[in-house]
Amino acid sequence: MRILRLTNETQSDLLESLLKRSPHSYGEYEGRVNEIIAAVREKRDAAVFSYTKQFDGADINAGNVLVTEEEIAEAYERVDPKLPDVIRKALVNIREYHQKQSRNSWFDTKDTGIILGQKVTPLQTVGVYVPGGKAVYPSSVLMNVVPARVAGVDTIVMTTPPDREGKICASTLVAAKEAGVDKIYKAGGAQAIAAFAFGTESIPKVDKIVGPGNIYVALAKKAVFGYVSIDSIAGPSEILVLADETANPRFVAADLLSQAEHDEMASAILITTSEELAGKVSAEAERFASELSRGGIIRRSLDQYGYILVADTLEDAIAAANDIASEHLEIVTKNPFEVLTKIRNAGAIFVGEYSSEPLGDYFAGPNHVLPTNGTAKFFSPLGVDDFVKKSSVISYSREALAPVYRDIVQFAECEGLTAHANSIRIRFEE
Repeated sequence: MRILRLTNETQSDLLESLLKRSPHSYGEYEGRVNEIIAAVREKRDAAVFSYTKQFDGADINAGNVLVTEEEIAEAYERVDPKLPDVIRKALVNIREYHQKQSRNSWFDTKDTGIILGQKVTPLQTVGVYVPGGKAVYPSSVLMNVVPARVAGVDTIVMTTPPDREGKICASTLVAAKEAGVDKIYKAGGAQAIAAFAFGTESIPKVDKIVGPGNIYVALAKKAVFGYVSIDSIAGPSEILVLADETANPRFVAADLLSQAEHDEMASAILITTSEELAGKVSAEAERFASELSRGGIIRRSLDQYGYILVADTLEDAIAAANDIASEHLEIVTKNPFEVLTKIRNAGAIFVGEYSSEPLGDYFAGPNHVLPTNGTAKFFSPLGVDDFVKKSSVISYSREALAPVYRDIVQFAECEGLTAHANSIRIRFEE
């Protein structure tokens, strides 16, 4: 891994490099994505099945696009027998964490005859997109479905691309069954997103689309936003480790590579106050890359977006971490909880040397659907709030309106909206 001194210039260059990975920077794909969306909107099932044959090589039709209970039962036979139990243990943690996020409707009444409140209503139908092919993430099924279930969403449907034989990854099906997905459809890519956004004869229109995907999926979600809600336009995965001389270089290197193995565009950054640690982490990273099964991807990721930045002070390191606003942030310092109080921008924060990032990916409970590409400065992890909508409730009696109606009339007339003013005034005509 390249080792650089942390300066304003290196930090600026790093941020510019990372932002190039954003889906917003891939305009050359947007035309093709828009063509697919338009075709699905017009031809519906026929377009989805045609693109599935073209991109996935599978013969999917109205008779087999919906995954059957028999296919799900077969999936349980195909996975490691221990996997369902592991999924169930993870589900307990994920569910308990998200239940603490639940909100209730509330009302505030006053003796003057005023009732104000907020009505919290779950979304009716949510569509979960799950990648297939090279990227198979049953853990993402859990992270997208559980908060929707906790929120009280009526119907949760899922779509994921099939293989050439028309089959779905067994571990994905098991995760979906255990998490409580209602229906699963065999479709992937931009065409699946379009199907969720507009509906087809076989695939229902949903209120919100969530879940990760490749650049085509990300751009499709961007294109249909407004017709439906979406969780986010996610970029490649990121990890930033903030460490001092007390950190274990082997642990740090392993954690950096846990994200670099996702794909060639993943980012792994160490910011440290110790030059000695920087050198040791770089050496350990090279050693791991030569041993791990995805070493080729790891090396390409580190060559492009892997950095070790050596800071003069811990305060400088913290400031740089806040500026980068990484998806995952690990704090491995002498006093990690003190550093935690100074962190403003991060998707998920892992505190202490035994809180490795994969703990959050699979098991601890907090959601692993996180803001990327610096958007942790203003976005939050996926949660229960993403699956509800809130309606304001307003009720005034005549006695409550009487003392203030002239004020409202004056405000409306100030804006030149005489019909607004009239709507209030006529209630007090002699």
